Amino acid sequence: MGTPGLRTLLDSVRYEVLPAKATEDKVLAHVPRDVVVTVTASPVKGLEPTLDLATRLAAHGYRVVPHVPARLLRDDGHLKEVVDRLREAGVDDVFVPAGDADPPAGVYEGALPVLRSLSELGRPFTHVGVTGYPESHPLIHDDITVQAMWDKREHATYIVSNLCFDPRVLGEWITRIRRREVTLPVHVGVAGPVQRAKLLAMATKIGVGESTRFLTKHASWFVRFAAPGGYAPERLLARTEEALTVASAGVAGLHLFTFNQIAETERWRRALLDRLGG
Repeated sequence: MGTPGLRTLLDSVRYEVLPAKATEDKVLAHVPRDVVVTVTASPVKGLEPTLDLATRLAAHGYRVVPHVPARLLRDDGHLKEVVDRLREAGVDDVFVPAGDADPPAGVYEGALPVLRSLSELGRPFTHVGVTGYPESHPLIHDDITVQAMWDKREHATYIVSNLCFDPRVLGEWITRIRRREVTLPVHVGVAGPVQRAKLLAMATKIGVGESTRFLTKHASWFVRFAAPGGYAPERLLARTEEALTVASAGVAGLHLFTFNQIAETERWRRALLDRLGG
């Protein structure tokens, strides 16, 4: 492992964080200003904690990407309020997933109508991200998820892939979407150097209802973390290096899921860059 392409990916990271009480202090203490910070949104707590943290981090000079799940928006008026608030804060990049709120808070069932509404508002954000699913979505057929990316291409500017721990599946997914002429750049979702015990603690702190949903939805993750030798992101990167760095893959960088283990994630990245001569 050690091509210039991989070093470039490690230099082009995004850190996904949860809007918890200590998140702002952790980001300020450990994340360089040239690292993009994305802020998740909770179907339990709603959009307000996300918007609040995104606004505060933007004021500190970070390039911030708030998650704006479609199913947390009440209607077009609510979307316009969110847009105005984020633009006033200097945010020019949003990530628009469908979201997990069930039932939805309002009229939007999925991301595409929100993306269309943003286009009708004059495309207020320079960058708009959508979700990609290298591994099968539990509720949506693979062909439909690829078709959804095609449908969104006119409104989005990049894709963020959901977590995938299988190097073969990840490489095949990238090849497959390119064959389907989905040309948006991809930020590959990778779990940071998370410790299983801390991940379980984080899931518990989210809240009883959401914690149960999180653990149920992502049970396979814990199997990976509990396996002999645990999970090491550098092993996944080593096994997918060729697939991620070939020019035809169109991989723009890594999207690191920190699970709010922010200091540990940045130490790991810096250490790996040092080993690669970055």
